[in-house]
Amino acid sequence: MSASVRIPTILRNYTGGVGEVTADGSTLGEVLESLEANHPGIRSRVLDDAGALRRFVNVYVGDEDVRFVGGLEAPVSDGAKISIIPAVAGG
Repeated sequence: MSASVRIPTILRNYTGGVGEVTADGSTLGEVLESLEANHPGIRSRVLDDAGALRRFVNVYVGDEDVRFVGGLEAPVSDGAKISIIPAVAGG
């Protein structure tokens, strides 16, 4: 399965400035492994030291927030669009 992954500006230094890349996998965890293989260092910006999604990073597969559809086990269909969105805080 191949998915396209939207990369936020803050992480584009790992993708050579590219805002959308492709990655393989049938689950979000597999897609992140593929992303790391092609863009070393990016996974540690999405996952914490325990291997869980970082608290202030939102990941969507299509329109679904992966926290509510299985987290790293969230299914990824062929051609899926994945968005990585860092949370923004401020007042």
